[in-house]
Amino acid sequence: MKSKLLFLIVTLLLISTNAFAGGFQLNEHGAKALAMGGAFTAIANDPSAVYWNGAGLSQFSGTHLMLGTSLIAPQSSFRGVYPDITKYRGMNLVFFPTHFFGTHSFNEKFSVGFGFTTPFGLGTEWDSDWVGRYLAVKTQLMTFTLSPVVTYAPVKQIAISAGFVYSFANVVIERKVQPSTILANDAYVSLEGNDNAAFGFNAGLMIKPTSFLTIGASYHSEVKYGFTGTATSTGPAQLQSQLPSGDISAELTTPQNIAVGIAVDITKDLKVSADYQMVGWSSYDKLEVTFEETGTKSTSPRLYEDSYIIRFGADYRLNKQVSLMGGVYFDKNPVSTKYLNPSLPESDRLGLSCGIEGRLFDNFTITGSYLFIRAKQLTVSDSKEIYSGLGSTFNGTYNSSANIFSLGFVYSF
Repeated sequence: MKSKLLFLIVTLLLISTNAFAGGFQLNEHGAKALAMGGAFTAIANDPSAVYWNGAGLSQFSGTHLMLGTSLIAPQSSFRGVYPDITKYRGMNLVFFPTHFFGTHSFNEKFSVGFGFTTPFGLGTEWDSDWVGRYLAVKTQLMTFTLSPVVTYAPVKQIAISAGFVYSFANVVIERKVQPSTILANDAYVSLEGNDNAAFGFNAGLMIKPTSFLTIGASYHSEVKYGFTGTATSTGPAQLQSQLPSGDISAELTTPQNIAVGIAVDITKDLKVSADYQMVGWSSYDKLEVTFEETGTKSTSPRLYEDSYIIRFGADYRLNKQVSLMGGVYFDKNPVSTKYLNPSLPESDRLGLSCGIEGRLFDNFTITGSYLFIRAKQLTVSDSKEIYSGLGSTFNGTYNSSANIFSLGFVYSF
């Protein structure tokens, strides 16, 4: 009985791990890039090039520092479980991912840069008694990276870059479980873990065949995390010894990203850009948690597929001090509705953005931007998610959106 109960609870917890899904990839690494819908691979003309395309560091001289943050306010709702149409809202949460970049040019050929970013993060939280409490109550993931980059321009028209990535991360997953119909009350299980040393790399390319055309490409490798942590449980006293607890471990591989972009100077004051970004979500095919004390393992298939993002942006220089920017992008959902989960409701997404950049002094610039993301309403009728001890599936309709404000400061020496 004890081993079956443990296996059931671990399996149910695994279902809630969509926290590592496409919606948890953050691209808020620079207010200007955000304002242009992320179509920045062939532009990369501020210190955030360290993230977007390190080859862009060849475009400016001197030393530059950039500090920025974003306010991200996501909203989610669910109607169901089918045939019921009761509406449940996720809690209003606010996140503040922060980034820092520093760059220095030694000469026309060699430049270096350093970046601190949060490439994956955010979370969801629902009321502890909502209908989907057996799938998700609270899910939080934060990954942080430190990345030095070196850029080399053999000729004025071509630049290449290479960077090293050191990353650390933490995760929290909490939910209720109903391991057996004989239990009078739900059990509450929490998994917490971290990884303090994960590694990856990045590379970039920028080509300027003419004075008005720039082509860019960038690559971010997969990063494999080995989380270790603890599981804690609360539940009926008579079965407390049977609930999972103790040391746990799990692995997660975040996806590789390949981006190609083009930027065109329509006039001396107007620049437009377009990007195609491939996201290798097929790296997230399963999640396996191991309870170290008993050696119990449970594997949950996630079966994500590679996806893509299409981006368009524009930058208009109003005068020597002020520029206006706008952008739009489409983000393709990487997961089948069969495996959709309220820990992060995935769907095709449309993003609309705008921003303004002001040069207050010769060496000081402030940029502010706004991005609205609307996910396509998605109705699930073929769910494989089991959300109660009775074996019911979690069919219903999801809606989600997000408002994102970003502010960045650049100081140049």
